[in-house]
Parts: sequence; structure tokens; C-alpha cells
Amino acid sequence: MKNRFPQIVQIAIISVYLIFLAGSVVRMTGSGMGCPDWPKCFGYYIPPTSEEQITWKPNTIYKEGFIIIKDEVLFVAEHDLKTEANFNAKNWANYTKHDYNKFNKYHTWTEYINRLASVLAGFVFLFLIYGAFKLRKTDKRIPILAYTAFFLMLFEAWLGKTVVDSNLTPAIITIHMVVGLIIIALLLWLKFIVSDKKPTFKYNAVFNKLLIISVLFSLIQIALGTQVRQFIDEQVKLFGFENKDYSLMNPSFKFYFHRSFTIAIVLVNLGMFYINQIKNLGYNLVNWILFLIFLETITGMLMYYAEFPLGTQATHLLAGAVLFGVQFYLWLQSRKVVSSLE
Repeated sequence: MKNRFPQIVQIAIISVYLIFLAGSVVRMTGSGMGCPDWPKCFGYYIPPTSEEQITWKPNTIYKEGFIIIKDEVLFVAEHDLKTEANFNAKNWANYTKHDYNKFNKYHTWTEYINRLASVLAGFVFLFLIYGAFKLRKTDKRIPILAYTAFFLMLFEAWLGKTVVDSNLTPAIITIHMVVGLIIIALLLWLKFIVSDKKPTFKYNAVFNKLLIISVLFSLIQIALGTQVRQFIDEQVKLFGFENKDYSLMNPSFKFYFHRSFTIAIVLVNLGMFYINQIKNLGYNLVNWILFLIFLETITGMLMYYAEFPLGTQATHLLAGAVLFGVQFYLWLQSRKVVSSLE
């Protein structure tokens, strides 16, 4: 297990980033309510592929919990039943958690794939906590980090249900993302521990200070980004997903600060890159940080000036999550160099 555990941690990290990707595609396509219930979808474990499957029909068997659409209203079966020639309201309850009453097979299956990614990640995390338990005597931090990440994944699952039941409340979606970043940090810390490589980097005081500033700036930028995302979500609810050109109409000060703050982030990270190069410190992750910041900047500009071209939202969100992970891991590397000098 000791030899396989680093691979399990790596797969767990990838699985969480796949959830980020799937979730960003859901938001990009407006598929968040593709399934009105949770964990099933219209009462099915495998979602329907056509509206005909969920439209009320006479002389048809329905299982308890199945959701139908009749006269543009959602109803849920209160028990197993077989319908008669006419609709009997006594057998059905209005689905009152929200007023969603549409069916779009593309939105439904996009949301279903998002959930499927979470389920697959759940199985990976079961292997993770099993392996962590086996290695509890090797390093006490291993089970602590693994079990904390696992319980946060369970919390994320509950948040996912809350997001659906609340009809995509923006604040809950933001919390959903922040908790995901915390899970990434825990897994990367776990990866750093089990890799157990001796530091091959050089120490530089200015570089370390810039790195700390860089991480803080990124956290501020991500927080601002979630606020901008909340504003966009509210605009989408107000004007409809099809009117993307209204998504950033009359944005708040937070948007302009978020956009302009990118300049400070670029300058700090360019400073890190310059010092890393001239001092030959050996931090290769700095190159990835610059690439991700470039990707974030380009996609941000495209979203604002080109009215959210397909894929830009997903790329922007995923690049931000990966950037956070890379910076956090770089901080772990520099921290180990400092501790080796003490």
C-alpha cells in the first residue's frame, strides 16, 4: 500500500479537478437545473433522454418518487401507481422545492455527467482513506489530511443537493467552489508528504516574500471572481441564459477591481519568474503559474469583450483552480527549503 498510495492521491487530485471541470461546464451551459431533484434525476437513476419519458400518460406504471411534467407543472409520485384514463391529482404531489418546469436533454445529461464525476471521485476517496488508515503509523498527518478531505467531500455532496433544492442560489455555489479548493489543498499537502523528496531548490528571501504575496493576491482574486460570478448568475436569472450579452451589463465595482487587480498579479508573478531565472532557484512551477495567469487573462478578456464564447467560462474557472493548486504546492516546496535551513 505504501508504494501505491502516492498514485491513489494523484488520482484523487485529478478526480477533484474533473469535478471542477464538469461543474464549470454545467455553469457555462446553464445546465444547473437539468435535474430538478437530487440524487436522482426526475426520479430516475439514469436520466430520461426525451420529454416524452416524463410526460404524464394514461395506463402507465410510475414508481414512487418519479417526476412528471403535466401542463408545464412538475408532479412527483407519492407511491407506486398505475395511472388511469384520467389524471388523478390524489396520486401526485406538486414538486414545490422550486418552480423549474422544463426539460432539455442536453442540460439534463450535462448535469448528470457532473454528478457521475462526483460519484466516481467518491469511490477514489474510499481507497484514499483506506490507504491512509494503513499508513497511519508512518506519518500521523496522512490519515488526518485524508479523512478531512473525505469528510469535506461528503459536505460537498450535501452542498450539491442544497444547490439544486435552492434553485442555484449563487452564495451556496460560491461556498461549493471554496470548499473544493480546500479539498485540493489538503490533497496536495498529502501528495507532498508521501512524495518525500529532498528539496533541490535554492533559498531566496525576496522570492519567498513575493510567493507569499502571490498566493494572497490569488486568494483575493478568486474571492472577487466568485462575487463577479454571483453577479453574472443573477443577471442570467433576470434576463435568461440565452441573453449572454446582458451578463455583465452595468457591473459593480467588484468587477472592475477584479479586472484591474490582474495587473498587480501579473507583476508579482513576473518578479518571481525573473528572480527564479537569474538566481537559478530551480522552481519549475513558476513557469506553469505564468502560463495559467496568461490563460486566465485571455479567457477573462474574451468573456467580457466577446460575450462569453463557448468554453471560456469553463477554462477560466478550471485555470483558476489549477493556479491555486500550483501556487499552494510551490509554497509547500519553498516552506520545506526554509525548514531545511533552520
